[in-house]
Formats: sequence, C-alpha cells, structure tokens
Amino acid sequence: MENVPADLYAALRERARGRRTSISAEVLDLLHSNIPTAKELARRRAEFRRLLQIRSRPPLGRGPFPPAEDMVREDRAR
Repeated sequence: MENVPADLYAALRERARGRRTSISAEVLDLLHSNIPTAKELARRRAEFRRLLQIRSRPPLGRGPFPPAEDMVREDRAR
C-alpha cells in the first residue's frame, strides 16, 4: 500500500492474517467500525433526543420503600 508507514502496514497485515481476511477487507471493516455514516449519525442524534426526553420527565415517585435517611434513623432508634 502506498503512503502507509511500514509498522502500521505490518500491524494491519497481522490483524488480517489473524482474522483470515484480506488487508483491504480489514481496512474496510476498521473504517466501518470507526467512522459513522450520515445515517448512523442521524440515528445517534435521534437516540440522544429520546434520552433527553426521558431524562426531563419528572420522577415517578418514591416507590414502595422509605428514603434511606428514614431507614437509618429507624435503625439508630433501636
């Protein structure tokens, strides 16, 4: 490969050999894994907006258990 440092090429070759793929297939796999496409970025933004909506909701309530402070006070009173 042109313009690829020898040590990087050797590491790529070893990785491809270990996975029994070509160097080209390995490069494509690495690019696919590490560089998001426009579609992937849009999916991430939508997910982030959904998480922000969930986070902005008021808490559901205290639940069936008393607060930890009350439990500690009750334990100390024994």
